[in-house]
Amino acid sequence: MQCVILVAGKGTRMRPLTSNCPKPLLHVCGKPILEHIVDSLPEEIDELVLIVGYLKEQIQALCGSEYLGRMVVYCEQENFAGGTGDALMCAKSVLHDKFLFMYGDDIHGDEALKKAVTCEHAILGTHSDIPERYGVLVPNADGTLKEILEKPKNPPSNLINIGGFVITESIFDYAVPVSDSGELYVTDMLTAYAQDNPVQILEQKVWIPIGYPEDIEKAERILSENGLPG
Repeated sequence: MQCVILVAGKGTRMRPLTSNCPKPLLHVCGKPILEHIVDSLPEEIDELVLIVGYLKEQIQALCGSEYLGRMVVYCEQENFAGGTGDALMCAKSVLHDKFLFMYGDDIHGDEALKKAVTCEHAILGTHSDIPERYGVLVPNADGTLKEILEKPKNPPSNLINIGGFVITESIFDYAVPVSDSGELYVTDMLTAYAQDNPVQILEQKVWIPIGYPEDIEKAERILSENGLPG
């Protein structure tokens, strides 16, 4: 099974740390964020599809053709500002069947990921006190995904999108418009996909987002306090 990981962005909110280093290669507890992500992946994942862009040479030098026991394929996103949907579209030609989709700057617990890959369609979510800052997951009555609302002023739920989608290549059959900012959001694609496919919403209990420099120290504290591998 393949896993797409987005590692193309410039990480502007993490500057100056990302001035000469791509964000997924910043160290948390002595190892790159990308290594934490790959370490959390279930054994079913045997190929990594890395969407590269900014300082791609550094990521390719680290991962090569095989990284942590998994084969690696690279796809380049030339438009760094194209959005997450644009990034996924860059991998269209190499993806097949069911695959896992991950953001390259979030550390996940492995248990939820193990459960997710057993589903035909799934999305990980977690509860937040500030859901208006994220994509909010709106469930159907049966607990499957109805839609994802990006940063709504009045969130109908406190369950937020954190990446970790299990979807099939049919996601590319759903054409959605770019946003007002000019980005194509993978969440809009997933909302359209969910109208025809029962996407199970699974709770992720361990999610450590890294968006700002101070988040690195916070992540190290959380990993240490929970006895998680670092």
